[in-house]
Amino acid sequence: MKEPMVDTYEQLKWWRMSYIEQVKYDHMKLNEFHDELITKTVKVAIENVTSEWGPPPAHFAFFMMGSAGRFEQALWSDQDHGLVFFSTDGRERDYFLKLGKEISLALECVGYVRCDGLVMASSERWCKSLLAWKAQIQEWMEEESFETLRHLLTFFDSRVFIGNPSLLDELKEVIFLNLNEKPTLIQRFYDNVERRKKAIGVFGQLLVESYGPHKNVIHLKNTVLFPYVNSLRLLALQEKITAPETLVRFEQLPDEMTEIKMLSAVFARLLQFRLRFQEIEQSYETIHLLRVDKLTSNEKQELKGYIRSGARLYKLTKKHIDKGCGMK
Repeated sequence: MKEPMVDTYEQLKWWRMSYIEQVKYDHMKLNEFHDELITKTVKVAIENVTSEWGPPPAHFAFFMMGSAGRFEQALWSDQDHGLVFFSTDGRERDYFLKLGKEISLALECVGYVRCDGLVMASSERWCKSLLAWKAQIQEWMEEESFETLRHLLTFFDSRVFIGNPSLLDELKEVIFLNLNEKPTLIQRFYDNVERRKKAIGVFGQLLVESYGPHKNVIHLKNTVLFPYVNSLRLLALQEKITAPETLVRFEQLPDEMTEIKMLSAVFARLLQFRLRFQEIEQSYETIHLLRVDKLTSNEKQELKGYIRSGARLYKLTKKHIDKGCGMK
């Protein structure tokens, strides 16, 4: 795709609005567009900060997390990102926090809503020197609380968009070293993500919200996609796979994990399936809400197949994790 000649957030917003119509039904093309739009937006943010505060004072990496990190964004998406920079004394911290705030503003202007949980480079938790990041990751893993492990799992789905990818690889290596010393920690990760709402009833019916503003709705991302995303994240942690993309994680699993690897094709179809129903949605708040009463009989059966395969993947993942921890 040809990069637009733009130098303002407003121009980038209009480019998004005009071009996304051409790619909204193709998962790969849609996410390639998101990648290019985010990269261009962050470059303009860096130029704006440079014009006022001078160039970045140290080597750094800007990375995306969440669906952007996994190359799994829908038509609309929120922000999940961070900054890591090289520093020996932390003096560069104020500069990169300014940059993080400008990036958050820039992405919001272009159409990516701010993260409710403040998982953004504008927050001190997600904008740190390499040494401070290592200390924080170590602290998260030692505390082992639900919140700190959630932060860690969020971080692990990260991918560098601008800067040196080796900075991020070095941070992920801290996680792997901890897992080498304490392999049973992976079971705590599983407990952190295993909680999920049941989607199919005892009579084979789809379980939807029965009341409220989202009546007759299934949350497609949380209920249907996340069993695949969560499982492959856990397997990537156990197998020391740094790639954040779920499809790439499937591909990089050991050959002997055939039963799990075969579900990669199911997940790829699921990523395409969800795009069929997003055309009328105009906001991030509703993009993942699927109206079951609007589906055909065939579409309902297809959806049930994705749900059942996700549940099976969870069980296979648990079996592999237990085996890796020395349990039967």
